[in-house]
Amino acid sequence: MDAHGARDAYESGAAAPPPPPPPGTPQPAADPVVTPSPMAPTAPPASDAAGGTAPAGPTTPRTGVAALSPRYQAGVALALAVVAVAVCVHLGMVFLHVAPSNTLTKAHGKAIDEWIYPEFEQNWKLFAPNPLQQNVAVQVRARIRTADGDFRTTGWYDLSAEDGRAIDGNLLPSHTQQNELRRAWDFYTTTHGGEQRATASRGLLAETYLRRIVVLRLHRAEAAGPGGVLERVQVRSRITPVRPPEWSGERIPPKPVDRVLPWWTVPADESRGGAG
Repeated sequence: MDAHGARDAYESGAAAPPPPPPPGTPQPAADPVVTPSPMAPTAPPASDAAGGTAPAGPTTPRTGVAALSPRYQAGVALALAVVAVAVCVHLGMVFLHVAPSNTLTKAHGKAIDEWIYPEFEQNWKLFAPNPLQQNVAVQVRARIRTADGDFRTTGWYDLSAEDGRAIDGNLLPSHTQQNELRRAWDFYTTTHGGEQRATASRGLLAETYLRRIVVLRLHRAEAAGPGGVLERVQVRSRITPVRPPEWSGERIPPKPVDRVLPWWTVPADESRGGAG
């Protein structure tokens, strides 16, 4: 702006600009501009008048059981415990009801029936059939023709006891030792009546199967002796009941019961150790 312009502005009422500083006068420094960093830490929460820390914000209200007072929480826990015990007792009663007859059902059968009937009646059973309550021993003896032509009868060989001795102390007993003789005897008894007559079409097969097993066992035991020949064999079973507990009230015959089969002629191909 020249001198004429300045004068015109002054005359028109505008404020006159300040005179320029004399040469050599230092200029004041400008205020620095501070740009906030995006990673700058946030300021700590302000303190309230009492010197404590002000709350950060509203909290989430508690719901469910947690919203109850301690007294009501204890009541809810007690109710859940009662329900859990009732469920366990009910499941146990149902299990004993459908399970085979055992020590607990015999001792508490009345209480179990009162719990089950009539609302929770079950028409199915678990683990059928009932386990055996007797020991069955299969034994055999033989009629031998000796080397000089005479005949003699051996004593009874307890084949079940032999299998038991082979199994005792054996960590890996064979299937033959555990089941062969037992299954053969079961097969025979289910296909023959009390008079040893076949009641099923497989009766002859069951008889042949049992005879071959006992003949092989006698050969293994060398029952015929040197030069002897097995002419005939006879099988019997000795059933010994397992003594029940005194509180069961069961009455069983205390003495063993024998079932003696007739003499069977051994075929020629089996009499000298063959399978037939």
